[in-house]
Amino acid sequence: MTRVVILAEKPSQAKAYAEAFTVQQKTKTYIQLKPDATFPSGATITWGVGHLVELKEPHDYKPEWKRWKLEQLPIVPDRFLEKVSKGKWDQFKEVKRLFQQADVIVNGADVDREGSNIFYSILRLTGVKGKPIKRLWINSLEKDEVKKGFQNLRDNDQDLRMFDEAKARQISDWMVGINASRLFTLHLQKKGFGSYLSIGRVQSPTVYLIYQRHKEIENFKPEPFYQIEGQFKAEEGLYKGLAEIKEKDKAKVQALMDKHGLKEKERHSGVVHKVDKKTKHQKSPKLHSLSTLQSVANRRWKYTPSHTLKTMQKLYEKRLVSYPRTDCNFITNSEFNYLVKNLDGYQKAMNVSFTPASTRPNGRYVNSSKVQEHYAIIPTKTVPTEKKLNSLSRDERNIYNEVMATTLAMFHGDYVYEETTIWTHVNELPFKTTGRRDVKQGWKELFPKPKKETDPKLPNVQNGEQVAANVEIKESMTKPPKPYTEGQLINMMKTCGRLMDDEEDVEILKEVEGLGTEATRSSIIETIKAQKYISVRKNNVYVTNKGIMLCEAIEGTLLSSPSMTAKWESYLKKIGSGEGSKQMFIKQTSQFIEKLIQETPDAIQNVNIRDTGEEKKDWKEPIAKCPACQTGQIMDRYKFYACSNYKKECTVAFPKRLAGKSLTRNMIKTLCEKKKTRVLKGFKGKKKFSTALALDEEYKIKFDFGKQKA
Repeated sequence: MTRVVILAEKPSQAKAYAEAFTVQQKTKTYIQLKPDATFPSGATITWGVGHLVELKEPHDYKPEWKRWKLEQLPIVPDRFLEKVSKGKWDQFKEVKRLFQQADVIVNGADVDREGSNIFYSILRLTGVKGKPIKRLWINSLEKDEVKKGFQNLRDNDQDLRMFDEAKARQISDWMVGINASRLFTLHLQKKGFGSYLSIGRVQSPTVYLIYQRHKEIENFKPEPFYQIEGQFKAEEGLYKGLAEIKEKDKAKVQALMDKHGLKEKERHSGVVHKVDKKTKHQKSPKLHSLSTLQSVANRRWKYTPSHTLKTMQKLYEKRLVSYPRTDCNFITNSEFNYLVKNLDGYQKAMNVSFTPASTRPNGRYVNSSKVQEHYAIIPTKTVPTEKKLNSLSRDERNIYNEVMATTLAMFHGDYVYEETTIWTHVNELPFKTTGRRDVKQGWKELFPKPKKETDPKLPNVQNGEQVAANVEIKESMTKPPKPYTEGQLINMMKTCGRLMDDEEDVEILKEVEGLGTEATRSSIIETIKAQKYISVRKNNVYVTNKGIMLCEAIEGTLLSSPSMTAKWESYLKKIGSGEGSKQMFIKQTSQFIEKLIQETPDAIQNVNIRDTGEEKKDWKEPIAKCPACQTGQIMDRYKFYACSNYKKECTVAFPKRLAGKSLTRNMIKTLCEKKKTRVLKGFKGKKKFSTALALDEEYKIKFDFGKQKA
């Protein structure tokens, strides 16, 4: 009898796996499967709950590392160790027990670097060694795909390399975050800064790119420029054209007018010199990776990248779309074949009907050599019923329709349009007019129509046709660059700031190493929002005073260099492919931190301390007299509040957050002085709730519901 234990990343994933088999027993911590052809002795599925295991905090290594002091830097432990995350002990104990009993352990976490990290971090902390490890490798949670995946489990060679890559990333991020945040904060506090800066290997260069755009806009000085515009009246309608001159000096433009005997506000006679018509074909967009989908969703519905990923995750768990965290725009022949089989069903589900232009694979979309861990985002084999589609939220429906339309577009005909260029001569000065006319909608009929037409509709004109012309000098002003939208921010991170001029042209973004990965970019944006380095108004991204201060502090260091971060990402990928070394990467990060410690005192001199709109936090300023020992003072210890005699002769300490709510200095002051607060809103349990807080006999905070009305 072979006991198989499968670790899923989270309960919803475990449930999806279990639904592909017959369940024998369900408990709070695992699901037991009945024996069948795949598992002759049955199998047990257990799961993580978020991250069961995390890297230890500095003070877990040395108590003195809890205090923020310059002389303690750099903080680099000899060995990086892990611990069970707070509140996750019960689940960890069960996973450990099941691993100890197992004959074979299967990593069923997400098929990406983070999934490998979650599994092996848990396995290492359980202390279970020497057991065969297998890897589940699937791109869809559909029952037959899950079954097929378990019948074709892989060995764990690639999984271990991905774990090394993830661990190198996690440790280097920890080292940079812990050391750089303390280093810059403490130096700035010497200059009178009353808060703290959080600095990260990827988040800081991302803020710096937004800051660079802010500086471009701030330093932009609008300048006038002049052109000659002609307004023409032909037999079949009106149109406009521009002479091919664009000058800052109005006199040069006037000189060209004079040369051709043209005067403003006078009627002239023009002639259509040439009409050039070209028929152009536009192929359907490439299949979506996560970033292209995030860009489109942000442009079309103003969804944040994070919201798009969350919505995609829901659709994935409902078995409607393939794995969301993919950076690939291609599929293999295997996926293409099932899409062809389901074409009619997909069309009915989408309420569209067209005859496929081709059902043969096209290298623009189907290329096995370009598919690594995951293929592009496409619908699963499951053709949704009307009832299933109606059960989706509006946002889920929008995202699903976009994925489905992009996939169906691959089978549809080209969008065909006619591009027209008219050359009109007035006193032998040529004016150019361009426009387009739709010939065949093709794949475009699958997508919502754009709200505004980009190209003017032109009247039908003939070569040699006489037209009435009014000519004038047109004054315009140069315009500053626009702030990034959140969707453009994703592209900017992917291309390290080389944003394409035409945001429609997502598909031609070059395959370069960028900031973060497909799976992490949206969470990086959420982090820098939470740190109040950027604000988002009407979908535009602006850097805040706090963000400007951060950028002034890191200017000139590698922390402001997206290309350096890209090189780090590139080396991390090498670790994943077996060409790089985790130890080497950590050593280089350590050398980088040493360099930062030496250079920062001088670099920080030019930083202006700004009002960041945050509560001034003087870490040394007492909050209240300690209610227990009466001799100490309650102090802000950065991660928590505690008595100044804490760990000497007093044990009083209070958390910074309780049931999802931040506890402010004023709340702590009231508790210490009055033993009870007023009723406070915004606590979170299974539902949101309000309660007063009180101190019990042991000076621990408890909920006090007694004040509230029945």
